[in-house]
This record gives sequence, structure tokens and C-alpha cells, in this order.
Amino acid sequence: MSNNQVYNPLDKINLGKSVAEALLDQPAHPLADLPTFAGAGVYVIYYIGDFASYELMASVNRQGLRWPIYVGKAVPSGARRGASLLTTASGSSLSKRLREHRNSIADVERAGGGLRLADFQARYLCVDDIWIPLGESLVISRFRPVWNAYLDGFGNHAPGAGRYEGEVPLWDTLHPGRAAFLKLQPNSLSRDTIAERVRSFLESNPAPREPHMKFNPVDNN
Repeated sequence: MSNNQVYNPLDKINLGKSVAEALLDQPAHPLADLPTFAGAGVYVIYYIGDFASYELMASVNRQGLRWPIYVGKAVPSGARRGASLLTTASGSSLSKRLREHRNSIADVERAGGGLRLADFQARYLCVDDIWIPLGESLVISRFRPVWNAYLDGFGNHAPGAGRYEGEVPLWDTLHPGRAAFLKLQPNSLSRDTIAERVRSFLESNPAPREPHMKFNPVDNN
């Protein structure tokens, strides 16, 4: 923002940044031991384990959680049909979504797919649903988490019965264990190739020096 531009605190990006900052200010909790709670919102997941491809990121997070491996959202039931505009009830969609992620990683751990549930922490924030997509997008843009920006598949829902013509996602190829996804066709990339590309991605997209939303000034024009 140049000197002759007027800062607008109600600009949608600035409002979204306030949501993102509030999320990053939340306390971290073990993903393995999250409570059930009401609400929809946004969340970040961090990794501190010893899987070789993630060592650059994990070593940073062992000193203090500031480099997310994944950012996501959970909208209220009915939001896609516009029902959420007519009610303040939001169920427990955020809690449910985090439990789904917990279960995915637990499946991988049981299968020996290279992840341990104890190595994951999460921050989450219940938000009025109108701000959920913008808050998520800004945090992803800020940190470019590897499970969002390269290693596709972690957030996918299981394919429907009989729909197995697609490839196993990159995430499930690197971290096998979710039975429904292993019914798909093998990915064209090998596990070793994906692991190396993950390492390269993290080297090319290092953690920001600050763990918060230090964006370039917003152009309000």
C-alpha cells in the first residue's frame, strides 16, 4: 500500500487476516487427543516427527510450531446449499473434520506408512462461517503447506463404492494405510520419487521467519 492509499480495516483481505491471526494465536493441542466441541472453522496441523522427507520442516517445529504441514477448514452442514445463512447452528463440523484427520494418520501408523499420530499438533478456531474460506485461503497463501501445495490427497474423502479408476493420491502413495484409497490404480510416480519431490518442495518453500500473517501491504483499490 503506497503512502497515498487509505488503509481500510473493513477490506475483506484485512478482515480475513484478522481471522488468520486469531487462528495462529490459538494454543496447540495433540492431534491424538482433541476434545469434541461445537462449531465450524479453520485449523492448522504441524509435524514434529522423523519422517526423512519432512526433516527440514520438523526440525523447525521442534523449536516452536511455526511451519504448518496442512491447513484446512470445516464448514457447517448445509453450507453448500446456503442453509448456513439462515441459522446460527453449526454442529460439530470442525471437531469432526479433525477427528477424520486423526483417523487417517492412525490408519497410516498401523500400516507402517511412515507417520505416527503422536508427532502431530493442531491449532483450531471456530469462526462465523462467512469468514471460513477466506481465512483458510490466506493461511495457505502465507505458508504454502506441503500437504496443501504439493502432496495432494490428505484431505480427500474416500472414493465411493466402485469408483476406483483414478490413481492413488500422492499422499497415500507416500503414506500407505487408508484402505479405501489403496483400491485405486497405482500412482504414476514411485514412492521414492514423491519423497524426493517433497524434500525439494520444502527446500524451495522454507518456513517464513515469522509465524504470523506478515503479508505485503494490501492494495485496497
